[in-house]
Amino acid sequence: MTVSNHALICDCDGVLIDSEAIAARMLVHELESRWPGVDVEPVLMPLLGLRTERVLDATAAHLDRTLSPADVDAIRDAVSAGAMEAPLVEGIVAALGQIPLRMACASNSNTAYVQAVLARTGLVAFFGERVFCADSVAQPKPEPDVYLAAARGLNLTADACLVVEDSVTGVTAAKAAGMTVIGFIGGGHANEAQIEALRAAGAVHVFDDMRQLPVFVTQWMERVAIGSH
Repeated sequence: MTVSNHALICDCDGVLIDSEAIAARMLVHELESRWPGVDVEPVLMPLLGLRTERVLDATAAHLDRTLSPADVDAIRDAVSAGAMEAPLVEGIVAALGQIPLRMACASNSNTAYVQAVLARTGLVAFFGERVFCADSVAQPKPEPDVYLAAARGLNLTADACLVVEDSVTGVTAAKAAGMTVIGFIGGGHANEAQIEALRAAGAVHVFDDMRQLPVFVTQWMERVAIGSH
């Protein structure tokens, strides 16, 4: 039985599919091929989770370099194509199958990309048409727009939504929307520093194994039920 008065909202890249490490490698490769001799990675990695365009703009500004609009388009297309082939996060299918909530996906990527990922991986069975992306709201994460859109689409208040995010950008967005957020660091791009960063941004738990997700969801639902009485 599906509980309809609460929902689980998942980010896509880094939560459903293990794509962030692929995207990071491709971004570094594309930029270093254009800027020979420049060490891009230390500047770029903390920006993951932002829209690709913003990652590129911020990296270029920090390094006092430039990218043409054609460069930005080519890099974004290359990253999307690579990420499209990313594997599922280990354990995600089993975890989602144990959770009796309506589910939605809220992503900083484009709608067509996320829908294609969900179709390719079979995850569309969990999310259906409940997909909310940065290209359909006024401002991307870290602004709360995409999460507020998800709540409206689910006809729920923010406090009835539990979010799973892997980036500071995403946690900041969901927290700003008034939602409870748990941080996932089990993707190929994760590191120890990310634990404290996600907590500092507002994640109430940080975990690295998707098999734990149903337990966190159950605990959250129990707390919400107690709080409503």
